[in-house]
Amino acid sequence: GTSRGSTTRPYPYVPIICPPGRYVMTLWRFFFCLFFSEKLLVLTVATEETDGFRRFMQSAKYFNYNVKVLGMGEAWRGGDVGRSIGGGQKVRLLKEAMEGLADQEDLIVLSVDSYDLIFAGGPEEILRKFQQANNKVIFAAEGLIWPDKRLADKYPSIRSGKRYLNSGGIIGYAPYINRIVSQWSLHDNDDDQLFYTKIYLDPLQRQTLNMTLDHKCQIFQNLNGAVDEVLLKFGTDRVRVRNTAYDSLPVVVHGNGNTKMYLNYLANYVPNAWNYEHGCSHCDDDLVDLSQLKEYPNVLVGVFIEQPTPFLPEFFQRLLTLDYPKDKLKVFVHNNEVYHEKHIQKFWEENRNAFSSFKVVGPEENLSQGEARNMGMDLCRKDAACDYYFSMDSDVMLTNRQTLKLLIEQNRKIIGPLVTRHGKLWSNFWGALSLDGYYARSEDYVDIVQRKRVGVWNIPYMAHIYLVKGSALRNELKERNYFVLEKLDPDMALCRNAREMGVFMYITNRHDFGRLISTANYNISHYNNDLWQIFENPVDWKEKYIHQNYTQIFTENYLEEPCPDVFWFPVFTEKACDEIVEEMEHYGSWSGGKHEDKRISGGYETVPTDDIHMKQIGFDKEWLHFIREFISPVTLKVFSGYYTKGYAVMNFVVKYTPERQAYLRPHHDSSTFTINIALNNKDRDFQGGGCRFHRYNCSIESPRKGWSFMHPGRLTHLHEGLPTTNGTRYIAVSFIDP
Repeated sequence: GTSRGSTTRPYPYVPIICPPGRYVMTLWRFFFCLFFSEKLLVLTVATEETDGFRRFMQSAKYFNYNVKVLGMGEAWRGGDVGRSIGGGQKVRLLKEAMEGLADQEDLIVLSVDSYDLIFAGGPEEILRKFQQANNKVIFAAEGLIWPDKRLADKYPSIRSGKRYLNSGGIIGYAPYINRIVSQWSLHDNDDDQLFYTKIYLDPLQRQTLNMTLDHKCQIFQNLNGAVDEVLLKFGTDRVRVRNTAYDSLPVVVHGNGNTKMYLNYLANYVPNAWNYEHGCSHCDDDLVDLSQLKEYPNVLVGVFIEQPTPFLPEFFQRLLTLDYPKDKLKVFVHNNEVYHEKHIQKFWEENRNAFSSFKVVGPEENLSQGEARNMGMDLCRKDAACDYYFSMDSDVMLTNRQTLKLLIEQNRKIIGPLVTRHGKLWSNFWGALSLDGYYARSEDYVDIVQRKRVGVWNIPYMAHIYLVKGSALRNELKERNYFVLEKLDPDMALCRNAREMGVFMYITNRHDFGRLISTANYNISHYNNDLWQIFENPVDWKEKYIHQNYTQIFTENYLEEPCPDVFWFPVFTEKACDEIVEEMEHYGSWSGGKHEDKRISGGYETVPTDDIHMKQIGFDKEWLHFIREFISPVTLKVFSGYYTKGYAVMNFVVKYTPERQAYLRPHHDSSTFTINIALNNKDRDFQGGGCRFHRYNCSIESPRKGWSFMHPGRLTHLHEGLPTTNGTRYIAVSFIDP
């Protein structure tokens, strides 16, 4: 079979394929399926192939419905049925179709909407339920009356169930459906539901045509006003929608009114999109195989820096290392922060030829977020060669170099990778919206964020990072002001506009893509502000500042013991060492190595050093946290049985120079144990230096940048600082557990 029966009208029929391919069937089952598919004809109206229409056809194909599409390619003149009356064009098209079917007495016709509707069961189930009802025509029912509330009293009384007619679903014998729609003589923009309602409310016609409503949602489930009645029922093979009010399993699920987002949620599972046994069933449908393309698509990357953002140089490095041909990438940067101009300038100077083009719009342009994002998207929209627009906020840390390729391969109009805050449920998408259009938690939100449910998910809101097809920007999203709408944030405005245009937005959590960093408490009053991010963004802090071989201390015993009970191990990166030194020199108030010291209790230091305390630069809380997180575990490893409190009063950076203080006389530290971290390189930054332990007549004269000594303090390890003969030597010292 083929999904196209005509070259002029796409999708006129869904092929009858019995059964779904993964089942092994008997000959009897085959003819059983064929019988029901031929006895039931589905008629739907769709004038264009929207995302909703494709989803409808996918669910119909899964159950092998025989579907005929009416009006494809025809201009829609039925009004804005989502906001007001209209839809008469659907009746007119149905009337025309029924004229050729009126004499088929055994044919059962199912007329349904398509943009906001899915099938949850197969044709044999619909026919069984229809025949059990023993009526000639059954309309869908709902608990809300539309469009004329004055007609409510004319409806027949019922003991229980939905009382009012909904025209989104009609099932009946062909001659009877024809007798109903043949009465249509109105305009395309007149209301279809009012037309059917008046016929149904006529007692004579209701009796003559043997019409009723599906009061208890046996066949049709309209979601408007009934969301609280509905839940998902997971089976081993497929997922059903269950109406808890009537304990029914509806076959047709209709997201009428303002429930289209809830239908999107249900359709992430129903009928076979995802279940616990098989996971995601459609994630590999219609994939783009990049390896089969002659050349990679052209991508415009929009980067948005709207507030001071920690680890921005690292953000740009991750952009640079994306596994994607750089000659296929154009970069547009909107920077709203003067503070970050130095970072962008440095990146541009070092990588100006790395990309196809690199355009920066700075704070001097005074653009709002919405205006800047419109500008970026419009650059792709107006460039016919722009195949994709990849929008990234500066608070996204992509750890997966394949991210762009993986998103392109999924072949969606709008799709984003799941990124979350470390250790939190905060992410870049919402699973549902509240009535006022803001955040609401969907039932599956936590499972998606924690990747307990893995797939590609249709969601109502996304931000921070997403990929948009250039063709979608030039067609469905061709208007140029998508990020400005009433008083909404730009991302909310974009998502609302996309939803209203019927463009589905997806989030994928099929891979680990990266994380969101916190920008809320980023203080830029320091010289190297990222140093203070150990609490807010611990993962990024560790990646930037903790030595790459630190974890090997525990996995491969990667440490040395150059003197008895003196342990030597890597802890800081070169970047950490450089920034700590820069921070101290920027502060500049070195103590001078005097005995009188108002910074300490008693005001007198017996063995003074030329130093600056961590507390003086406001780094004491962060430094103590560093000790607890990265020094205490090493202590437990090398001093077995000792459990440190990770507390220190004396935390400071010492500066040794021949001109000021070149050495330190023999002394004991006022600590249980001491750490001493080398912050620069011997022979390159200074000559001489080192430490001598008198009891063992053992000297360490070749300190390694970023490595720390750890040794006992007040009792056994009398030591001295060896003379620095040239240059400047910096060390970071803590007297731990004094």
